[in-house]
Amino acid sequence: MLFANKTKELKMEDNVVLEIKKLSKSFAKNKVLDGIDLTVRKGTVHGLMGENGAGKSTMMKCLFGIYAKDEGNISLYGKPVDFKSPKEALENGVAMVHQELNQCLDLQVKDNLYLGRFPTNLGVVDEAKMLRASNRLFVSLNMNVNPKTVMRTMGVSQRQMVEIAKAVSYNAKLIVLDEPTSSLTEREVRKLFSIVDELRSQGVSFVYISHKMDEVFEICDDVSVMRDGKMILTKAVKDTDMNELIAAMVGRSLEKRFPDVDNHPGAPYLEVRKLNTKFDPILQDISFTVNKGEIFGLYGLVGAGRSELLEAMFGVRTIASGQVVLNGKKLVFRDSKDAMSYNFALITEERKKNGMFGKDTIKFNTCITNLDSYKTAGILSPRKMHNAANKEIKQMNTKCVSCEELISSLSGGNQQKVIIGKWMEREPDVFLMDEPTRGIDVGAKYEIYQLIIRMAKEGKTVIMVSSEMPEILGVTNRIAVMSNHRIAGVVNTKKTNQEELLKLAAKYL
Repeated sequence: MLFANKTKELKMEDNVVLEIKKLSKSFAKNKVLDGIDLTVRKGTVHGLMGENGAGKSTMMKCLFGIYAKDEGNISLYGKPVDFKSPKEALENGVAMVHQELNQCLDLQVKDNLYLGRFPTNLGVVDEAKMLRASNRLFVSLNMNVNPKTVMRTMGVSQRQMVEIAKAVSYNAKLIVLDEPTSSLTEREVRKLFSIVDELRSQGVSFVYISHKMDEVFEICDDVSVMRDGKMILTKAVKDTDMNELIAAMVGRSLEKRFPDVDNHPGAPYLEVRKLNTKFDPILQDISFTVNKGEIFGLYGLVGAGRSELLEAMFGVRTIASGQVVLNGKKLVFRDSKDAMSYNFALITEERKKNGMFGKDTIKFNTCITNLDSYKTAGILSPRKMHNAANKEIKQMNTKCVSCEELISSLSGGNQQKVIIGKWMEREPDVFLMDEPTRGIDVGAKYEIYQLIIRMAKEGKTVIMVSSEMPEILGVTNRIAVMSNHRIAGVVNTKKTNQEELLKLAAKYL
């Protein structure tokens, strides 16, 4: 048994691990949870779905002691609980893997695994014991991770797998997974599901928060849907279907998963010629051409170099050789300011890390990239900023109290809407989007797809990275597939299929 197990033994009753009854929570006059009921059975995976802002994260934060509930009761293994901190929840066998990772990136994997519970020998951290325990943990989960690796050098997907291993290391009997596959390759998703299946067979229960319908139907036993702070539906997965879940989430049925891609790309507009980057991972001889008003997809396995390519095109990754040509003009990228002067915009994959100012307001985050437009006689106009923020809130259908609300108080999907609105204020000609719908519910995804298509119809050029095969096939005109930091091929979306994309993604491995 791992040295860190402090889990308290609690009696199981009636095969129920977690029971939440009449849970309510308000922030000022905004009631975000309204009499919620939820029951999670032993050894099951319970899917939890709902639009961004439906209250899923708030409910989990009440469970973990991050928020104090206003009303209601929470029972664990038949015993009433009221955790005052995540540490207390962990010690009682409840763990959570958050979508937005919060790790010590300059420390090694093993240090992150056992932060706050280091093994000691005569008052000194026992590095050897920690290393052995880390290795045992990864072997037990069949994960190929070096415990001595510095977290900063790992990709998002690898760091997410470390968080999952950390939850398991507490010998938790209830694990909450919040959008766990948002940054995982198909192979890594299979690995995660095999881990979940094995732990489920050992009696571990999961709350699986996801917007991905296919995954819910594959891995979950039961599913609950929240909308506007209320529990709308709870059923066995085998007794429901995709249409019923979508109707419960958005209050209406969505006849199609993707809108019609009815833009008409024009002449060649943006060209990347034999681009190579200077630092690891090094991109090699990247060349492709994008037409004006085209939605150009970038597909590939995680680690193929898709994000690095967008970063190079936005001036935040050093280009060693090669050129970016826009409308016949060779561009010089020294930094992101140069890219913005050429009317480029970039949505980053990790919004919390490098896409927003988490300690500031929606208004600040909306206006930060376009400050000169809100000046009167050289002085920033609060009125202009307020009007701009409210315009984007309305256009993006962002759920919030006001533009003065902290962006960190919003759900992940609504944060993403603010970030997109920030760049829309600049009216970009070239929009680089790295996983633009990551962690966003099905209704909001559809809205963003419509926005992307509308931008293309207005003549704007969109380059979009997506790890979701249906999405990349559903909203693009052409797709460039990357493999091991090279372009493996460019295909016409209407003439390709999943098998061809996967073959190209593996071309240089």
